[in-house]
Amino acid sequence: TMKSELSPMEDRGTILANVNAPDGSTLEYTDRYAQALEKLGAPYKEFDRIFANVGNPTVSQASVVYRTVDWEERERTTLDLARELGPKTNSLPGVNAFIITPPSLGEPFRERPVNFVIQTSDSYENLNVVVRQMLDEMARNPGIVAPNVDLRLNKPELRIEVDRAKAADMGVGVDVVARALETMLGGRTVTRYKRDAEQYDVIMQTGAAGRTTPEAIEQINVRGRNDTMIPLSALVKVRESVSPRELNHFGQRRSASITPSLSPDYSLGHALHFMVQTAAKVLKAGYTTELNGTSREFRNSQGALAIVFVLALFFIFLVLAAQFESFVDPFVILLSVPLSMIGALLALKWSGGSLNVYSQIGLITLVGLITKHGILIVEFANQLREQGMEMAEAVIKAASQRLRPILMTTGAMVLGALPLAIAHGAGAETRQQIGWVIVGGMSLGTALTVFVVPTMYMLFARKEVPGANKAEAREVQPIHGPHDLIAK
Repeated sequence: TMKSELSPMEDRGTILANVNAPDGSTLEYTDRYAQALEKLGAPYKEFDRIFANVGNPTVSQASVVYRTVDWEERERTTLDLARELGPKTNSLPGVNAFIITPPSLGEPFRERPVNFVIQTSDSYENLNVVVRQMLDEMARNPGIVAPNVDLRLNKPELRIEVDRAKAADMGVGVDVVARALETMLGGRTVTRYKRDAEQYDVIMQTGAAGRTTPEAIEQINVRGRNDTMIPLSALVKVRESVSPRELNHFGQRRSASITPSLSPDYSLGHALHFMVQTAAKVLKAGYTTELNGTSREFRNSQGALAIVFVLALFFIFLVLAAQFESFVDPFVILLSVPLSMIGALLALKWSGGSLNVYSQIGLITLVGLITKHGILIVEFANQLREQGMEMAEAVIKAASQRLRPILMTTGAMVLGALPLAIAHGAGAETRQQIGWVIVGGMSLGTALTVFVVPTMYMLFARKEVPGANKAEAREVQPIHGPHDLIAK
C-alpha cells in the first residue's frame, strides 16, 4: 500500500506553468494566455517574482515562472501552492496549461513525472489513432492530469506552388520567389549600424498587418524581366493544408510520448502500473511500450536498490557466519531485520512518506543498525553456554543483561535521527524520509528484537556448544555482568 516514486517532491521555491497553445497560434495569442497565468499568481503573497517566457521553443508555447519568498517568510509550501493553482490553470480555455514543480536529483526543469513511450513500425496516422485511445482511457483516471502528446499531425501550413513555366516567361527564378517570401514574411537581417557604442540589426519584414492572412502572400511583388514588378498572385498558387509538427523516433522506431502530470495523492508507481495495464488493453500487435525520463530512472532505481538490499543481507550473513563459525546464529540475528522493516514502513506511511531512493537507502542502512542487537544477545548467550549454563538460562540472562546497552544505543540512534525526521526548510522532504525510516525501524525493531531473537535462539541454536565444560561450571562464581565475564 506504500506510495512509490523516484524521489520526494522538494520545496525548491519555484513553480513552473507550461502553456501549449493550438498549433498555428500566433505569438500574440500565446502571450495573452501567458499574461492570464501571470494574473492568476498575482494575488498570492507567497510569490515575489513572476515572469513569462513566451514563444520558446515555438511561438505556440510559453512558460510562466512563479518564484516564492524564502521558506521562513511563508507558511505554505510550493507543493501546497501548486495544488491550488493546478485546477485554475487546467481550466483555462483555448490552451493546454499545467503546473510543474521542479523535480530533484538534477532532472530537467521541465520534466514531468510520467514519460510513457509507444513504439511501432506502423504509420504515424495509425499510431495517432492508438494514442487517442490511450488518452481516452487515461481521461477516466482522476489521478492523471493534463496529459500531453508530442505526436501532432494537424499543424496548419501553407503550400506554395510556383508555376515554373510562367515564372520563366516573366524572367523570375524560383529562388527569387523563395527569397521574397523569406524576407517579407519571416524577416531577414540586411545590415547593421552603430550608434552611441551600440550595434543594432536592421531587419526587413512586412508589417504585422501585411502577413496575417494567406491572401497577403499574393500581394507581394518580385522583380522580373526589364525590372517589371510582378505580383506573386500571377506566379504561385497558395493552398492550405496540415502536417505533423514533428515526427519522433525512440529506439529507432516511430514513437509517441505521453507525458501527464499527477494529482497530489497519486504516486508515480501507481501511475506507471495503470499505464502498463491500459497499454495491454489498448495496444494491438506490432506496438510496444517503453519508459523515458523520470519514469525510466524510477524503474532502474527500483531494480538496483533491490539488488543492493539483497547483497547487504548476504554480506552481513557471511561476515557473521565467519565470526560465529556457524550458519544458524547469523540466521537468528538477521531475523531482527524484517521486524525493523515493519516499524520503518509504518513510520514512513504514517508520516506521509513514500518508497523512493532516499527511504530505500535508509532501509539498507537500517539493516546494519538493527543487527547489532541480535549480535549482543547471541554472542553473550554463547559465552554463557560455554561456561556450562543451560540454554534457557543463558538466553534469559543474556537478554536481560544486554538490555541496557541495546536501549542506550537505540536511544542514541533514534535521538540522532529525530532532527532529520522533523526537519523543515530547504531539502527537508528528502531528509525526513531517511529520518522516519531510522526512527520507526529502530524503535519498533528494538521492542520486538529483545523478545523474538531469544525465542528464535531457543528454537534454532545448537543444543550443545563446543568447548562447554559443565563439570567445571559448578565451581564458577555467578556472573553478574560483562565485567565479571571478562575478568573470568
